[in-house]
Amino acid sequence: MDPGITRIDVATIEGKRPRAAGSNARLGNHGDTVRLPLVRLTTADGATGFGRCAASEEQLRSLLGKPVPELFDDGRVEAEWLPFELPLLDLAARLAGQPVYAFAGGERPQVRSYDTSLYFDDLHLADDGAAANLIAGEARDGWDLGHRAFKIKVGRGARHLPLEAGTVRDIAVIRAVREVVGPEATVMIDANNGWNLNLTKRVLTETAGANLHWIEEAFHEDNVLYADLKEWLTAEALAVRIADGEGAAHPALADWARAGLIDVVQYNIFARGFDRWRQLGSDLDAIGVETSPHTYGGGVSGYVTAHLAGVVAGLQFVEWDVAAFAEIDTSAWVIRNGLVEVPGTPGFGLELDDRAFDAAVAHSGVTLRQ
Repeated sequence: MDPGITRIDVATIEGKRPRAAGSNARLGNHGDTVRLPLVRLTTADGATGFGRCAASEEQLRSLLGKPVPELFDDGRVEAEWLPFELPLLDLAARLAGQPVYAFAGGERPQVRSYDTSLYFDDLHLADDGAAANLIAGEARDGWDLGHRAFKIKVGRGARHLPLEAGTVRDIAVIRAVREVVGPEATVMIDANNGWNLNLTKRVLTETAGANLHWIEEAFHEDNVLYADLKEWLTAEALAVRIADGEGAAHPALADWARAGLIDVVQYNIFARGFDRWRQLGSDLDAIGVETSPHTYGGGVSGYVTAHLAGVVAGLQFVEWDVAAFAEIDTSAWVIRNGLVEVPGTPGFGLELDDRAFDAAVAHSGVTLRQ
């Protein structure tokens, strides 16, 4: 039967994080709610696929009647159809009876997760010790969930606390988290551009014993300052990687990575897209630059990124920020001893509760038919 797409259902659904997230160096409380624009595609023979998709109703109508094989070239969504890439990948992989990583030509990934939930949940506390213990307790919770790597938000002095007080607390939090997760775990920090070069050097000096894996978004991307930081890290014998690229990254950031100024590239998985990430990842793999796409706030972006790790060898970590949606069954996914166990089931390894999604579509979405 013709596998053309005959129906498209669209709705924005809401999920809940395991714990509300506080502030970071720039923004206020992130809360516990994630909104996910979701599209389900149905073919003439009743096959379905779904995924995050923010395309307009007018754009989506262009898919109606299109045979699925004509939208792909060697496991890649053709450029014209990239706005619908994730639901198309899920659908095509299901039709092929393959997980997305295999449909894309990759191997089942062995990729580490990191707990990205350690935000500024301590701003209501006056005592630095109590604040550090609170965040360390959250890291312990992440350990119990299976994580063995942890990213700590820092930069409290950029906005939410006076500069010196915020910096002292950042240092106390880093030390406390390292103590609670032990010497073998991986600890990273993320300043969300809340520091400058000299402040970065101070904190890295005072936390040298914490053996930090990377410093992310220490300050706004600047090749001169990154060159200085690189030289300083070498002189101080600190094996801290420089990570950057989420959000509105500098246009030359990937070139700076190729020049050795940045060690880990972090473009957002949804903003860049699966295939464009695959192309960049292949390029960076060839020169030994690591990758770890930004996923925070995407709801299902960690699952997508884990599949990407099957085709990008340098993708070392999946940023784990997931939410529970009544419409999506994620039970096939497990994190064990720091590794994401990627399901070998067709598509992205997620299952849609059609009845729950139909209710969301009826309440506030739209159905398009051929």
